[in-house]
This record gives sequence, C-alpha cells and structure tokens, in this order.
Amino acid sequence: MSTLNTESAVRQRYSSAAETREPALCCPVDYDRRYLEVIPQEVIDRDYGCGDPSKYVRQGETVLDLGSGGGKICFIAAQVVGQSGSVIGVDMNDDMLALARNSQRIVAQRIGYDNVRFCKGKIQDLQIDRDRVDAHLSENPVDSEAALQRFEAFVADMRSKQPMIPDNSVDVVVSNCVLNLVDAAEKGKLFAEIFRVLRPGGRAVISDIVSDEPVPLHMQQDGQLWSGCISGALQEKAFIDAFTRAGFQAAQMPAYQSEPWQIVEGIEFRSVTVIAYKYPDTPCYEHNEAVMYRGPYASVKDDDGHEFTRGVRAAVCRKTFEKMQSEPYSQDFLGLSPATEILPQDAAPYDCTGGQVVRPPKVTKSGGRSNEQPVEDCCGEGGCC
Repeated sequence: MSTLNTESAVRQRYSSAAETREPALCCPVDYDRRYLEVIPQEVIDRDYGCGDPSKYVRQGETVLDLGSGGGKICFIAAQVVGQSGSVIGVDMNDDMLALARNSQRIVAQRIGYDNVRFCKGKIQDLQIDRDRVDAHLSENPVDSEAALQRFEAFVADMRSKQPMIPDNSVDVVVSNCVLNLVDAAEKGKLFAEIFRVLRPGGRAVISDIVSDEPVPLHMQQDGQLWSGCISGALQEKAFIDAFTRAGFQAAQMPAYQSEPWQIVEGIEFRSVTVIAYKYPDTPCYEHNEAVMYRGPYASVKDDDGHEFTRGVRAAVCRKTFEKMQSEPYSQDFLGLSPATEILPQDAAPYDCTGGQVVRPPKVTKSGGRSNEQPVEDCCGEGGCC
C-alpha cells in the first residue's frame, strides 16, 4: 500500500482554498467583531480555523502564529498586543502567504502601525527560513554534488547560527486548526519546536481538532480527510500528552466543543483549545518556603510529581515555590515565605523526589504570604473582632 504524501495533499487543497473559499475546512467560530473591522474581507472569507487562540494573547507580547494562512489571527493579535508587541506568522503555502502579505499593508494603515511579519517555513522546523532557501537556490542551482554540499552547508549554517525563529524568543505560540495537518511522523518534532522557541514562562495556546477515539490507519491514508483536518487529528488525551512529552506543564483545556464538528465512521471530531506552559528549568534549592493548596479537591499532583494536600503547608524548593505563584497555579495555591530569609548564596540543594513533606508552621510563621488575596474587613458591624 502506498503511503499518503500528507504535505502534498495539504498544499494542493489550501492553495485552492486561498483562491476560492471552502466552507468544509472550518468550524463556526465567534470572533470579537471590533478586531475584524480592519481586516480585508478576502482574508476573513479564506480563514479556515476551529477556535480563537487570539483571545488568550495580551498587550506587549511577542506572538508566533503557526500555520498563519491568510493572516486573520495575526491581524487580530496585532491589535491585542498593540504597538509595543509583535506578531510573527509562519506558513508554507505560497498562495496563503501572498494573501497575508498583500493584506498586511492595508491592516497597518488602518490600525496606525505595522507590528506583523510573515515568514515562509514548516511549522515543524522553525529554524529554516524557506524564503531564504528559495532565494539561495535561485542564485545557486543544485546541479552537481559540489553544489549540493554547498546548499547543505548553507542550511546547516542557518539552522545553527541564524534560525528563522530563535530559541526562547517568543512569549506565546498560537495556532488555529493546523497542527492536525502535520504528518504523524513529524508531530513529535512539531511540539518540540513549539517548546524550543518559547521563552521560559511562555505558553502555547493551540486550537485544533481532536478525536474521541484513535483514527484508524486507513482513514489516515485518505488525502481528502487529512487535508480536511480530520484524519490527522490526535485523540483528545493524546493531544494533551503531546504537550507534556515535549516538556510543557500545567496543560489545560479551556475550550471544548460540546457537539462534534463531524462524525466519520463513528468517530467524533471536535474543536478544543489547549493552553500549556513552559517553566524555567533551574536547579532545586531550599529556601524554607512552602505552598498551601487551597482546594477544592482533597489533593492534586503537578507534572513534576509533587502531590499537594488541601490545607497542608507543603515544603517546596524555590523553583516550585515560584511556579505555584505563576499562572495558572496562583489562584489555587498560597505561597508562604520563611520567617527568616535564606539568601541564594546560602541555599542548599533540595531533593524534590521524596514525596510530600510538611513544612512546620514555625518555619513560615509571620513570614508573609507572597500571593495573599485581599481579606475583607470583618471588624465592622456584626464582625468577629
């Protein structure tokens, strides 16, 4: 049995969809209308998404949109991040890139600034700028073994010294119904690339199609189903697990389409949005700090294997202490600083692998609560004082 060339199937279908709208390629999505007013109608008509990751973007951030297509999410994000932020769109389809680049000037004129750039590249290989590759090949055709070696050296030099998207360079990676189009053999590399380009403390916000059951091989060999965002979908738990395998933590699913978008051979396909975080990878040191899980569950476990019991002052290292005070943990955990501060130069290595350790109250007594929520005054009429 021949193997489906997924890249060719996707390129052909989306080149056609750049010319003529194909409604079957998208799910109905409600976007904030105020951000659509400046975007050319042809971009809106040829947007093929299944969610709105732009609603999780913030002012001043550097945003990378994978599979940016005609540029709709990029143009929305450009307005959200404002003039102090920036947006990078990456797509491999020349027709879609032409649509996005032609619209970029119009959007910039309407909003008063230009903070978007579009790059040609594979989203599973964000180091290689395919525009530079095209220009190089135009001037240096590969017509001999020696020319091939020079081309390979050019690509290797770009990968190591001038990557299209450098390591640790963006605040948030977004994508809208594109990851499922990447060949199954390259999906692991795709998630690793997302992790690579994010700064520590950054996050991925991915809207995509998932399935409730694994997609059988014969469906994966169907080019129409693959290019239609169906047969390349990951099963919903496998989708979450792909983030954690790449090194992400705190993955959550804030959007889950209740009714399936399509049902094929009894398998339900629906839109979801996943947010996953990249935390700094630093050594563990003892600073006599603790965190307390507020609830509502009796206990929870994080992706590092730490278990936290509701209402217990759990001893943690500085890395975990800081992580539990950042999103999305900060609403569920109370940070308890030590009564006596341990300076970094005096901190000893801390072993986080021994299970939950209770921090005695005297260690953090009156030490302060680093993310304490405001307490209402209860000393007024009918109060407790």
